[in-house]
Amino acid sequence: MPASASARLDRLRRGNYRIAKIIRVNNEHLNFDDLKRLKRLKSATLESAIAREVTLEASFTRGLPSFSVVGLADEAIREAKDRVKSALALSGYRLPPLKITVNLSPGDLRKSGSQMDLPIALLIALQNEPIDFGDFFCFAELGLDGETRSSPANFALALSLASQGALKRVVTDPASAAELARIPNIEVYAVKTLNEAIRFFKGESRLAPIKSPAFSAQTITIDRVYYYENEAGLDFGDVRGQKQAKRAALIAAAGFHNLVLSGAPGTGKSMIIKRMAGILPPVSLSELLTIASLESLEGKTPNFKASRPLRSPHHTATRSSIFGGGGKEAKIGEAALANGGILFFDELPHFPKAILEAMREPLEDHRLLISRVNSKVVYQTRFLFAAAMNPCPCGNLYSQTRECRCAQIEIERYQGKLSDPFLDRIDLFAQTTDGDVSAIAEISTAELRSRTLSAFVAQKRRKQTQLNGKLDDDETKRYCVFERDAEETLMRAAEKFALSQRSVGKVRRVSRTLADLDESETIAKRHLMEALSFRKR
Repeated sequence: MPASASARLDRLRRGNYRIAKIIRVNNEHLNFDDLKRLKRLKSATLESAIAREVTLEASFTRGLPSFSVVGLADEAIREAKDRVKSALALSGYRLPPLKITVNLSPGDLRKSGSQMDLPIALLIALQNEPIDFGDFFCFAELGLDGETRSSPANFALALSLASQGALKRVVTDPASAAELARIPNIEVYAVKTLNEAIRFFKGESRLAPIKSPAFSAQTITIDRVYYYENEAGLDFGDVRGQKQAKRAALIAAAGFHNLVLSGAPGTGKSMIIKRMAGILPPVSLSELLTIASLESLEGKTPNFKASRPLRSPHHTATRSSIFGGGGKEAKIGEAALANGGILFFDELPHFPKAILEAMREPLEDHRLLISRVNSKVVYQTRFLFAAAMNPCPCGNLYSQTRECRCAQIEIERYQGKLSDPFLDRIDLFAQTTDGDVSAIAEISTAELRSRTLSAFVAQKRRKQTQLNGKLDDDETKRYCVFERDAEETLMRAAEKFALSQRSVGKVRRVSRTLADLDESETIAKRHLMEALSFRKR
């Protein structure tokens, strides 16, 4: 046999010997009972604005030593393998000479972020320990030395999971723990290193949950606890006159009805709408956490105040910035960020017609579907839509002190930007007038807040899950009960003014709110007549 062929044969024999030795070592370390009892640990990933729970599990099987992560993981998670190897080695743990597979479930959900470093390392380090991780979640990135570090998504993940009621206990890095501790009703444990996390789960060290700061807000208990702020912000007392417009604002806030104020420039339209944020109904804990989660996704630090958001995009804003969208992923927009609060369009006719027509779906269905190649996301849009507009391009069409300079065709073109289907989705229309700047302030924000609170209590005592303005057709029939003469009057009005079915439903719901403000169980004729007075003429 030639010398070269003999050398190749010797190398092949030595290679086979090494493979056989690795398999023997693997068999010595392999415990089939452990394979039947896979350990599972929870983490999460963000799918647009919503946290999705991810269950991690690790298997250790015979074969050539390897380390793989499966389950549609992005580059940051795939790179976790190298961080975890180094962190385990410098923490005194050796990777077993087995084929290690870490699975991220569900398998059809794309996962992203470095917050899964810590749970992956824990599953490997504690493979032979009789530990049940239970309902613990883990969020933390690992340094090469095993030190835990904050991941940008930690706060948004915890907030979203808490609002879904899925998060009770979480282990994370100290920096994230200080922020997560502000979330009510969850236990947050801070670990500085991988070793500290291992000792905690093995029961060798005890960690006390970080105490959250006191949650300062007024509360009211009906079917559950609701929170509201009693702070003096922008005051309705600053608005002189405009009694009808302020009445419309009170009704809109009490029942979450859509509102349009029209009038000459400088008559207080925007002032009134901006002050409505201070008289909105209380929020439940889940609503408060949802609002905080949306704030964190926008890059803000949530203050956990029991106040609803007020979003006011400019009329030059793009369609994507208002409704969400983007390239590969469905980014959140102003309509979703306003969920549970007010979406305010100032100078309404100056918004592009395409945007106004696209508002019809979120105003009617209270949801917004954004479809992209890689994702389909549904956002809740249960906001109070409020808008301010001038009656004509110069704004003086109905002014008592100034003359309108617009031609009739200009007025028609200006008002024609708002289609009938769009206007049919508005509950309340009110006109502001050239008021006397010396007129007295009839009512303050504190007084209006007490009235909306009273109406809110009435709605919740009827076991309503939604406020009056957001009731569906079946709920409208159940809760909006008219007195006989009021029902007959509504039918005559619908025929005389050619009201659509949608308009009739809105009149019923506004009448229900008026009855609640009047502390009346049933809807009387006077409530109906006032509701009809706020319809567009």
